[in-house]
Amino acid sequence: NMTWDILITLPSQLHDVSNICKSQQHISVVADSPCWYLIEQEAYKVSLASSLFFAGLLIGNITFGPLSDKLGRKPVYISGLFFDVLFGYVTALAPNYGVFAVSRFFVGIVNGGMALVSFVLTQEYVGKSFWSFTGSLTNLTFAVGIAVYALLGYCVREWRHLALVSNTPGVIFLLLSFMLPESPRWLYSQGKTAEAEDVMQYIALGNGKERLNLKLKPSAGTSRKDESPPGILNLVKHPVLRWRTIVLMYIWYVCSLVYYGLTLNAGELGGNLYLNVALYGLVEVPAFPLCMFFIEKSGRRKTMMCFLIFAGFACMFTMFLPKNSGKYVVPTLLALCGKMMVSAAFNIVYIYTSELYPTVLSLSMRSDPDC
Repeated sequence: NMTWDILITLPSQLHDVSNICKSQQHISVVADSPCWYLIEQEAYKVSLASSLFFAGLLIGNITFGPLSDKLGRKPVYISGLFFDVLFGYVTALAPNYGVFAVSRFFVGIVNGGMALVSFVLTQEYVGKSFWSFTGSLTNLTFAVGIAVYALLGYCVREWRHLALVSNTPGVIFLLLSFMLPESPRWLYSQGKTAEAEDVMQYIALGNGKERLNLKLKPSAGTSRKDESPPGILNLVKHPVLRWRTIVLMYIWYVCSLVYYGLTLNAGELGGNLYLNVALYGLVEVPAFPLCMFFIEKSGRRKTMMCFLIFAGFACMFTMFLPKNSGKYVVPTLLALCGKMMVSAAFNIVYIYTSELYPTVLSLSMRSDPDC
């Protein structure tokens, strides 16, 4: 059995790699540059690169939350996006596996942290009545990105070219991000009322409103200089916050495990790999309008509980199916159903977590369970 994803450095002109394929996934590669063969005793490096990426996510989620609480949402977000693009290009141009693996690790750090900050930033631009909409819309782009990436992978088969093409939109978004204002909620929580007023005036003008006669009162929650600023330790000091944190950490763990487990397992399903990956992204799309409808009707907690139960049943039923049942149609449908349900639950826990904590703690809290 030969499994590979990327190839060990060898001159490509001396080796015909056009017919090399995974034993269970019929993927061919035409190498136009020095490439790496990860086969037999080197096959572990395929999983190692993915593990390094997720290890980076862990570090990014731990560090970026407190950093953005201290330095502000916008500078941390833009810095993360800049290094995400930078290390993305390093990945595409990596001369050997070592550089590739290290760059994937750093991509994980900045990608996880930047995504965390960007979600909270979008929530803090709007009022609470819009949180379910903006939260769902933000997460919807992730699902669409999976489907678009599958299409790019089908059209661009050489992995270096694919990495370059998929990373290029990040440059555009980086330039556009400089036009974003700082979070008015964060500014207000830091006692910067004048700057918060300016941002709200800017947003109002962008919405076509006339100039507002706005005057914010100093925040009662602003820490005095002789007080220690709110931090992640507050999550364990107070009994109510401690219990919420424990429960939410477990929910985040379950959602992450099922979501990424199903997503990364797309290649093990029968049929076309690119179609499976695209379906795994597109199946999330109906989950978000379902979320917006049910969480307004039944609340966050009950809706999330129901989606988690349905996702669990869909995944458990696949364990009792006979091998080759329905020529892979039935297990694929169950997996897609489970993916849709857990995506809905994942979306709700994003929104729910940000609502359960004050602004000065919300991003620290989002960092903690996301790890």
